[in-house]
Amino acid sequence: MAIGGDAPVTQAALDAAHAATRSNWQKTLGAVTMTVPAVKQPLADTVKSALAQVLMSRDGPALKPGTRSYDRSWIRDGAMMTETMLRLGVVAPGRAFADWYGPNLFANGKVPCCVDARGPDPVPENDSHGQYIHLVTDLYRYTGDKAALARDWPRLDAARRYMESLARSERTEANRAPERRMLYGLMPPSISHEGYSAKAQYSLWDDFWALTGYKDAAYAARVLGRPEAAEIEAQRDRFQSDLHAAIAASVAHWKIAYIPGATSMGDFDATSTTMALDPAGEQARLDPKLLARTFERQWRRVMARPVSSDWSDYTPYELRNVSAMVRLGWRERANRMLDFYMGDRRPGGWNGWAEVVGRDPRDIRFLGDVPHAWVASDYIRAALDLFAYVDQDRRAIVLAGGLDRDWLADRGSDVRGLRTPYGTIDLAIRAEEDRVVATIGGGAMPPGGFVLPWPLDGEAGRATINGKPASIAAEGLRIPAGSGPIAVVMERKH
Repeated sequence: MAIGGDAPVTQAALDAAHAATRSNWQKTLGAVTMTVPAVKQPLADTVKSALAQVLMSRDGPALKPGTRSYDRSWIRDGAMMTETMLRLGVVAPGRAFADWYGPNLFANGKVPCCVDARGPDPVPENDSHGQYIHLVTDLYRYTGDKAALARDWPRLDAARRYMESLARSERTEANRAPERRMLYGLMPPSISHEGYSAKAQYSLWDDFWALTGYKDAAYAARVLGRPEAAEIEAQRDRFQSDLHAAIAASVAHWKIAYIPGATSMGDFDATSTTMALDPAGEQARLDPKLLARTFERQWRRVMARPVSSDWSDYTPYELRNVSAMVRLGWRERANRMLDFYMGDRRPGGWNGWAEVVGRDPRDIRFLGDVPHAWVASDYIRAALDLFAYVDQDRRAIVLAGGLDRDWLADRGSDVRGLRTPYGTIDLAIRAEEDRVVATIGGGAMPPGGFVLPWPLDGEAGRATINGKPASIAAEGLRIPAGSGPIAVVMERKH
């Protein structure tokens, strides 16, 4: 058989094409390797599957949440998918997405929420501006391509200036009134959050993304030596101050004991609140009691599902809460919550989630795309955060913050090639009765070094770094970054 003027299609040709495709996928999905105990193997396998699902959902340079239900590309999905891919050593798709999306910004700097065959969508969704800034800044952090950041700067700064005009529009005398103080200086109401599609709200999802955009714009300005850097930093600081004041005012106005999803409603939405921790990096500035109550409530809500019929469905974007649990130091809860979500991969062999998961798997209902690529990226971030995440305030990398004893059993866990903004991480860690043995390599050089929290029951008593005694701080063992592998031993306090 021959196709047109091509050579005949033989079994050997098909076998060669299959082998080449298989090799290409193995290379793409294998830039980061994870060797883990058998009980945790499904989680490691699902990281690879989830990355493949993100890549297979692409339409040329456009990153899409799925291949069936969504014939458009959102900046929020693309920015978060790109960060996921960068952490796994896959750069080109994110760069192509940024280059494709950038020309669709409006002349005034407004970032469209999404783009399709008709062009950019004019509907205002006020998370989008910070997301575009974060996208192009993240590409620089992971690649060091300063020339590309300089090319992106005009659009990045236009988005920042448009975002600042939105914040100024809410700094009104009317919003200083006690009953409206929780609106002052925020992003205007939008429907970026699907729960607010019936009526636009002052969504903190928008505001945590806006603050991320201000922070990243200030960072990019300093990297590029821009003269407006100080002005941007002042705008960042003012917006940050207004944001926290609005949260406090909303809590008081609505008489609630958690961080609201929208300051204009006082509603509960922990999955939206996760953005405050990452990428906004505001954990240290949030009221610790409010923060704990917010995610304590989410923990109870999720873990009640297996024994309750008082719910019908949920969206697996909730996987972001696993990362929040890790950052709060709740490693056992993070793992139990992740185990719950793993049970809702359907079909199980696909290692993926539908956009909507119903309580009854046989119920005929809307599922969205199956698998859903944006959900896949949420899973990857949650799984990788167990091994390593960046503490933005300390500019440190927290290692093994989500690894419990199951991850450390037998020969322990070994991840290699994990990318961070400070370089590559290799981490091998295992438990030996009452002590933990770890080797840190890969060349990452975080300015604040590494932090290794004690992962076992009880308290850590003593530690050594490269054979030398080291003191253990409340948050864990602080390890200076250095060239060559770092050998760490921590022992239980007796």
